[in-house]
Amino acid sequence: MEELDALLEELERSTLQDSGEYSNPAPLPKDQYSGKESAETSDIPSVQDDTSPLQVQLVYTTNIEEPHVYSDIQEPNESLPHSKTSAAAQLDELMAHLCEMQAKVIHALGQAWHPEHFICSHCKQEIGSSPFFERSGLAYCPKDYHHLFSPRCAYCAAPILDRVLTAMNQTWHPEHFFCSHCGEVFGAEGFHEKDKKPYCRKDFLAMFSPKCGGCNRPVLENYLSAMDTVWHPECFVCGDCFSSFSTGSFFELDGRPFCELHYHHRRGTLCYGCEQPITGRCISAMGHKFHPEHFVCAFCLTQLSKGIFREQNGKTYCPPCFNKLFQI
Repeated sequence: MEELDALLEELERSTLQDSGEYSNPAPLPKDQYSGKESAETSDIPSVQDDTSPLQVQLVYTTNIEEPHVYSDIQEPNESLPHSKTSAAAQLDELMAHLCEMQAKVIHALGQAWHPEHFICSHCKQEIGSSPFFERSGLAYCPKDYHHLFSPRCAYCAAPILDRVLTAMNQTWHPEHFFCSHCGEVFGAEGFHEKDKKPYCRKDFLAMFSPKCGGCNRPVLENYLSAMDTVWHPECFVCGDCFSSFSTGSFFELDGRPFCELHYHHRRGTLCYGCEQPITGRCISAMGHKFHPEHFVCAFCLTQLSKGIFREQNGKTYCPPCFNKLFQI
């Protein structure tokens, strides 16, 4: 401002000096002061005595040389433009600079700023006319704003600049939210969570869903619980004849379910006579087991209750029948 005041003062002095050359215009000719008739007077005698009055003779004439006498109006001389002084030139330059400064004003956050004073609140770098973010009345450059305030991806820990995906109480880049096993990005079917990790449906069922005790495939919907595991209903059948258990009862052997007949068959507890399971007392003979009532003579069908019998060709006989049939 001191420089501006000095330039203004010097310009004023220069202007006054320049205007002094034109402040005294040339006087007009005497005959141009009036348009009235001119009068001639006689010579006035000199005063000889201060006490004696002298006669003054006035002589009028009507001799008018011209009918009307007007003063001529002189055309104003065209003046050349004043050359600028050094002070005026400097003032013009300064005023142009001030106008330029006024033109470079940034309006942001409800206020006006010099461009060099509109800076990032974190890194202090000039923002100027570049894009910025506002938070709590402060301006931030995009880099610092995202670093300080943007949500972070749970996979890569980098700020999320564009689209954000929220899942499992965390934020993710959409391209970083994928199956923890196969690495495929989740589609419309969604995801399953296990131990704070996301999985696609296929891998989740293959890895964590219960397996059928019959086919070892995942059990997804209807199932049966038996023998400390789960089963597809169609897989819970007899291990030998593959018949379902219509009565709801089964026999377990070596971790597998069996119907009563095949259970006793595998255990060797079928009656050799009727081929039905033995559930009570039994008689063991010739490497087989019999219901007591089915251990009889093959010829007379008498029950061999006393345990005395004869064998011939894999059949049992009472002693009398044996003697009759096979005695030599």
